[in-house]
Amino acid sequence: MLSSRLPKDLSPSPFFAELERVKACAKKDAAEGGLPFIDMTVSSPVRAGLPIDLNAAVDEGRESFGCWNPDAAGWKSAREAVVEYYRERGGNFDAGQIILTASTSEAYSVLFKAFCDPGDIILTPMPGYPLLDTLAQLEHLECAPYFLSLKRENKKKIPACAGMTSGVDFRFILDTDSLLAAPERAKILLLVSPHNPTGHCISRTEWNEVVSFCEQHNLILVVDEVFGDYVFSPEVRRSWEYLMGGGRESLWDAGGGDFINLPEDGPKCPIFWLNGLSKAVGSPQLKLGWMVFYAPRERFEEIRAALEFVEDAYLSVSAPAQALGSALLKQSAAYESRVKERLLQNWQTLREAFPSKYCPEVLGGWYAVVRLGEDDEELTLRLLKEKHVLVQPGFFFDFDEDGWVVISLLQDPAQFKEAVERILYITRGN
Repeated sequence: MLSSRLPKDLSPSPFFAELERVKACAKKDAAEGGLPFIDMTVSSPVRAGLPIDLNAAVDEGRESFGCWNPDAAGWKSAREAVVEYYRERGGNFDAGQIILTASTSEAYSVLFKAFCDPGDIILTPMPGYPLLDTLAQLEHLECAPYFLSLKRENKKKIPACAGMTSGVDFRFILDTDSLLAAPERAKILLLVSPHNPTGHCISRTEWNEVVSFCEQHNLILVVDEVFGDYVFSPEVRRSWEYLMGGGRESLWDAGGGDFINLPEDGPKCPIFWLNGLSKAVGSPQLKLGWMVFYAPRERFEEIRAALEFVEDAYLSVSAPAQALGSALLKQSAAYESRVKERLLQNWQTLREAFPSKYCPEVLGGWYAVVRLGEDDEELTLRLLKEKHVLVQPGFFFDFDEDGWVVISLLQDPAQFKEAVERILYITRGN
């Protein structure tokens, strides 16, 4: 009766069933006066005590809440707000390059519908966030991996984070050679930068190699940059900066009154950048995302028409979300600064606790990974049972080695420090 898009067994695995049971016991014990429960997987700024002030945005956008002006790409006023968001960060896009969606997940779905046929293959990073595989499966697509690998770097080549000491000499890099194993039916290459969960940010050299690969194999390049505002070093660049500095820009009439700066000699492959209010202003509950895209001039109109055709079938972005988005993005720079301060403080706490060999450099994002040298399933359950600390096991992200755990850097700093001390207590054999 159920669709073949779905997994054959929708019940939780034995591990996650046990994890939920142990978590419930830990919370119950904490409520009864035991050791406080600390969630080191928290990914919502609202839950982490970092909400944005919605009052001014609600007041500004309230009159538009009852409007209904259907536009497949989203209200132009909201798209202009996204354009201004990029302009404040050095970007040079036009509203005609913006497509609004109800979420980044929906943006993936739109792209899969627009460019893929059932049975086509999406190239995804490993380790990586498992949601990408689920979204592909729901469109009758398959995933094939390329890899991020751990590399020891010359300390002098690693930029020190603002206000922090240097000296970390292990980091994840993109193994571009692993792209050579891509199957013939590959249609889209997905990048995540900053990467969840390793904190890798794509370098210019890696970017050039990936773009060249996509050009040679006629692939669409999709960059998930939802953590793009949260980089830890002034040396790190957003990947669209590589594009804008790479060719002669001139205004091009894309139709509909859109004059777009497109490099005359830019990449031959279409490129999409995905983002949204979930991370940019810490508001996942508002359900507003977007994609901004580049395409060679001869393909731009065709691609925009395809995206708008898919979007027009759903028109899923609500009027309140678009109205609030326009107002909230004005606060994004201040919000970014507030969140980044916490991320850097927690990252400093973590790197002081663990040698760099076991806690690789994080260049950006909300997560860090630590290799604790034992079975990550057993360690996750033991931390929860004995110390009431919840982490995510590395196997969930397809790490190729055992013993990795994933930790959110978003937690309250006092709780974060306490959790790190409890983890150290366990890993030292106490």
